[in-house]
Amino acid sequence: MTTTPLDPRRAREAVNEALLEIVPDADVASLGPDDELRQTLELDSMDFLAFARRLSESTGQPIDEYDYDRLTTVRACVDLLTSRR
Repeated sequence: MTTTPLDPRRAREAVNEALLEIVPDADVASLGPDDELRQTLELDSMDFLAFARRLSESTGQPIDEYDYDRLTTVRACVDLLTSRR
């Protein structure tokens, strides 16, 4: 499947929006680009899967199970979304 990569600003917005759907009270504005998402936001496995699914749905970018280990930080998520071809 060929997809159009997102620009970094839109990718960051998509990550923030997906995180807020899973953790509504999260302060995503203060989340650093290299903060570990699962640890910082205390995401359990179900929360993480919901985040990955929501991020994929909202961006139209496929995020498969083998991509999950790349979704560690905001920067890593943005890099994944902006590198898709």
